[in-house]
Parts: sequence; C-alpha cells; structure tokens
Amino acid sequence: MKTTDKIVAKPWGSERIFAANGRYAGKLISIRKGETLSFQYHQRKEETIHVLQGILGMETESEGERVVLSLEPGETFHVIPGTRHRMFASAGDVLIVEVSSPELDDVVRLEDRYGREGTSLP
Repeated sequence: MKTTDKIVAKPWGSERIFAANGRYAGKLISIRKGETLSFQYHQRKEETIHVLQGILGMETESEGERVVLSLEPGETFHVIPGTRHRMFASAGDVLIVEVSSPELDDVVRLEDRYGREGTSLP
C-alpha cells in the first residue's frame, strides 16, 4: 500500500513521518546546525535512533547525572521509556532515522529553548 509522508516543521528542523500505525512509527529527522531538541522523556514511547548523516549529539540523564555522547553515521542509540534525553547538531546538519512505538505525542518536555516546556506541541 502506497502512503504519503507527513512533514512536520519544527523550530530546529523537520520530521518526515513515513510510517505511523497502531504497532510502530518511522521518521526521518533533520536537525539544522546549531539547533537542539528539547530535553525530554517519554512515558510509553520507545525509540531507536540511527544516524544517517552528520554528527549527532545525544545528551542523556541517569540518576541525576547527565552524559553527552557523539554519534556518527551508522551508529545507533536506543531510548527506553523514562530516559531523559536531548539530541542536537553542533558540528553541522544532521539526518537521523527514528523507529519507535506508535505513541508519537508522548513527550514530556523538561527544558526547551523554544518555549515549549510542559507541552507536546510540534
């Protein structure tokens, strides 16, 4: 079955949702150089991030300690529900693929440079 992608503009870049149903979701996420997503967590959503282009910064928090990782093309990171995390593109534009469980609106924003704390707005 042929479907049409849904493109969602974001203040940091864009999401292209190429799959979304009751069992899974898939997105291509573009992050512009110098931009960052919110520091957030998901209550139910589980996701795997795979870097296609650029160097992805991934900030995570566990037991109050924040760690920053650098992921290169071909590298993958698994985010389980409850993991506090933030992705960013400091060295250039980044393109990633995200494959997840279907709860696309399950986002709790803790920090956001675009004023969206506490919301699930795009």
